[in-house]
Amino acid sequence: MKNSKPPDPGSRAILLSKRANAFLIERARVLQKDGRLLFLTQRGEEIEQFFNIPHKNTAFLLLGNGTSITESAVRLLAQSGVMIGFVGSGGSPLLAAVDPVFMTPQSEYRPTEYMQDWMRMWLDEERRLSVGRLFMRLRAEWVQSAWSKNSALSSRGAVIAANDLERFDASIEKAHTTEEMLGAEAVWSRMLYARLRSAFEVDKFKRDGGKKSREPGPDLVNSFLDHGNYIAYGYAAVAIYALGISFALPVLHGKTRRGALVFDVADLFKDALVMPLAFELGSSNATDQEFRNELIDRCLQMEVIDKLIENIKFCLEKKTVSNQ
Repeated sequence: MKNSKPPDPGSRAILLSKRANAFLIERARVLQKDGRLLFLTQRGEEIEQFFNIPHKNTAFLLLGNGTSITESAVRLLAQSGVMIGFVGSGGSPLLAAVDPVFMTPQSEYRPTEYMQDWMRMWLDEERRLSVGRLFMRLRAEWVQSAWSKNSALSSRGAVIAANDLERFDASIEKAHTTEEMLGAEAVWSRMLYARLRSAFEVDKFKRDGGKKSREPGPDLVNSFLDHGNYIAYGYAAVAIYALGISFALPVLHGKTRRGALVFDVADLFKDALVMPLAFELGSSNATDQEFRNELIDRCLQMEVIDKLIENIKFCLEKKTVSNQ
């Protein structure tokens, strides 16, 4: 008689890089029931409603204001390799912090080779700066590719010209310190904001995080940028976790800043996807839900997690990158 062993409930989970779902849940209780992950609405309604969360096809789950989660639900998410993040209202920064707060699953083996390679690179100051330079170049490639395919941008004349890329590349090539690199990044970001401000006629826009405003125009664009950044941090955290690398080993952001590598990796694609969508929907008075759904759809279409993993591995494979 055959000894039939029940399948491991986590074995049928989809690869992290191929998962289709990302959720932000507010004012709800997340729990596990009969092997399923559910959330129960807590809105003071006479009849509370249960909704199913397809955890085996979910990359990350963001828990906002008024949420609670049971220990058994956390265990089920860990078995499926789902990242859990904590945010404020509407996907905004948690309380007054700007750091993403994530719980990484600990129930399965992660690869160690990438962590070991990353640590060797990180301890070598020259290599770390070289990888930071590569991150900047990859960031520009993301922008050039995504903006050129975005009809809302091209129809408004918001394009990235060859000389924009050349100037940015020259500025990061000349950078000999992280501070100089971040200075070049600031110039690049101001140029992108100026293009989008002009294209979508948000003339009074000035980047100001934490606005949490529903006023159309600059305030709503700022609110969507905050919201989109946290979604970007979720995708970045999943990509880093998939490779088994510590969040605490950044190449550009402060080395003493909690989870700073998440910021570095999220920056690879934020300019390409989050920034233009925040201006596009912020200028048309869209809702948070509409913005969130559209951003997640675009991230899925562009296979963001896959590409982020490829970018990180590419940077590790580059043993030396000279700035001479």
